[in-house]
Amino acid sequence: MLIIIEGIVVCFILLLVCVVGLKDGPEKFAVFYEDDVKARVVELGYTTEKELKRAFTVSGIALFAPKIILVPLMVYYINGASGFWSGFWQMTSIFMIGNLFDRLFIDEFWVEHTKAWFIPGTEDLMPYIPVKVKIKKWIGNLIMFPLLSALIAGVVTLFMK
Repeated sequence: MLIIIEGIVVCFILLLVCVVGLKDGPEKFAVFYEDDVKARVVELGYTTEKELKRAFTVSGIALFAPKIILVPLMVYYINGASGFWSGFWQMTSIFMIGNLFDRLFIDEFWVEHTKAWFIPGTEDLMPYIPVKVKIKKWIGNLIMFPLLSALIAGVVTLFMK
């Protein structure tokens, strides 16, 4: 049960980053769109390359710092994981809960079926998340998160000795 709650915490962080990022409009938060959409947003004068790079850096830190700091702290210090395998499967589970939320709620529902992420002048570039990209995201996350969990669990295990 604790792992599910911790997975929901990860989902909330992702949601919070998206809500804060969208506060000035999706045009300013185009870092999560495909390159053709980002180029169009710059071309239309909604934002600049520099602003996109800044948004990428800030959102990247806001999304990945909790993954490499908060999740291991929850697993090892709240859940009491000891050793590699215990930490690995718990972190992987938490990451996968966040992945499901990202793929199903953020990508499939929020981006695809609401106007919150719509950018005027990019209608011809929709859907914003093409099928090929969705497949790459699923496969990438199914590989990346267990690898990240293994790396973190390995490092933590080394320092626990």
